[in-house]
Amino acid sequence: MRVVSAQAAGAPGPVPEVRRPALSDREIEVLLAWLAADSKEEAADQLFISASTVSTHISRIRAKYVSLGRPAPTKAHLLARALQDGYTMLVEW
Repeated sequence: MRVVSAQAAGAPGPVPEVRRPALSDREIEVLLAWLAADSKEEAADQLFISASTVSTHISRIRAKYVSLGRPAPTKAHLLARALQDGYTMLVEW
């Protein structure tokens, strides 16, 4: 976890610390493939795994966010979390 000073962030006051889940390399890979795909089946084909395995990874990722008090119930929420936490960057999309 990293605490950003208010001055470094350009904010007038204290910047709250954001707790980032510890996603495995494979979880990040599956998450990004699924975010870029139109379906879990498409992401699964790209990664040579089953769609149910993609679902399992996504469920575990969501559970990690919930445990930190940062739920991500939709695909759009997960994209926002991935951007916020540095797992991807907007220029990649």
